[in-house]
Amino acid sequence: MTERLYYADAYCRHFSARVTERLTWDGQPAVVLDRTAFYPTSGGQPADEGTLNGVAVDDVFAREDGAVVHVLACALPEEKVAGQIDWSRRFDHMQQHTGQHILSAAFEQVLDTDTVGFHLGAEVSTIDVNVARLDPEVVASVEDLANQVVWEDRPVDTRFVSPDELASLPLRRPPAVDGPVRVVDVDSFDVNPCGGTHVARTGEIGLIRIPRLEYRGDETRVEFLCGRRALRDYRARSEVVDQLATRLTVGYWELDQAVARLQDEAKQLRRDLRQMRERLLYVEAADLYETATPRGAYRVVEKVWEGREPGELRALAQELIRRFEVVALLASVGERTHLCFARSEGVGVNVAELLREACGQLGGKGGGRPHLAQGSGAETDLTRVCAVLSGMV
Repeated sequence: MTERLYYADAYCRHFSARVTERLTWDGQPAVVLDRTAFYPTSGGQPADEGTLNGVAVDDVFAREDGAVVHVLACALPEEKVAGQIDWSRRFDHMQQHTGQHILSAAFEQVLDTDTVGFHLGAEVSTIDVNVARLDPEVVASVEDLANQVVWEDRPVDTRFVSPDELASLPLRRPPAVDGPVRVVDVDSFDVNPCGGTHVARTGEIGLIRIPRLEYRGDETRVEFLCGRRALRDYRARSEVVDQLATRLTVGYWELDQAVARLQDEAKQLRRDLRQMRERLLYVEAADLYETATPRGAYRVVEKVWEGREPGELRALAQELIRRFEVVALLASVGERTHLCFARSEGVGVNVAELLREACGQLGGKGGGRPHLAQGSGAETDLTRVCAVLSGMV
C-alpha cells in the first residue's frame, strides 16, 4: 500500500520516495512508490500531473490493493525518486473540489436537494442535483450563500475519523467505504466523507459562480466555476460585453435596449425582404410565362439556372401554377442538378412521372405528387440537362 502524502498535506509539492514495483500499463512504463503526493483519479477528481526525476507522469490511478500506480512518459531506471507536482493544476483542483462541497451544501440548505453526481472537468465542473427545474432567483440565493461562506474565510479541516466518531457527525451523505473514513469539515457548514484535495481556508477559493444549468429529466446539471476559472470566465464575458458596447456605440448598461432595437429592425427588414421576394417572384413568373411554349390550353415553361437554390425553384413553380395554366419544368445546376416539376390544377399531366424519367436520365432520383414533384441527379452538364428537359411535354 502506498502512503498518500496529500491526505496530511494537500499543499505538498515536492517529495522523495522509493520505487517498490515496476510494471507496464497500456504499453507505457509505470511505477509504484512507497509514498506519493500524486492524487490518483477518483471521486470525480482527475489525477495530478507532474514529474518523477524529471520524467513526466501521464496518469495516476489506485489499484484495489491500495497501491498508487504512476504511468510514465518513459522508463524511470532509478530506485529513489524526487517527485514534483504540477502545482497550478493541483491548486485549481483544490479550489474546484472545496467549492463543490460548499455549493452542494448550499443547495441542500436552500432547496433541501441532494447532490447525486460530481465531475471536475478541465474547463468547467458540474454537480447533478435531484430536482427537475430551478428558479433563477433560487439559484442566485444558492450562489450568494456559497460565496458568503467563501468570503468568511472559514477553516477547512480534513481528518480520518473512527466509526464511533463518524456516527456522531452531521454528514451530508454516508461514506462509501468501510473502516476509518476521511472527513472534510468546512467549519460545520459542510461535513462530508471525501478523499480529495482541498484548500485550508475557504477564502482561497476566491469566488464560486454558476454560469449554466442543464435540465436532465428529474435532475439538473449545474455547471460551476471557482477561483481562477471564475476570474477567466468574468474576463472573457466582460471583454465580449465591452466589444459589443463599442460596436453599438452604447454603454454596456444599454446593451439590452440596443439589442432589442436591432431585433425589431431585423424583423421589419425580414418582412420587407419577404415582400420584395414575392414581388420579384410575381414578375419573374410573368416573364417566364410570356416566353413559354404553348401546348393547346396551357403552356410549358422550361428553364435551367446555374446555382439556384432548390427552395427558390419550388417557390417559382408554385407561383407559376397558381397564376397560369402551365406545366413548369425547372432545374438548377450546381454540385448536383436539382429539379422541380409542377402543373396547374386543370392540366392533365402527371409531373411525378416526368420527374422520375428526367432523374433516371440524369443519374438521380426523386418523387412527389401528380401536380408537384422534386428530385436531383448527379449529371451537372448544363447542355445535357437542358436537352433532357426539352420536349418532355
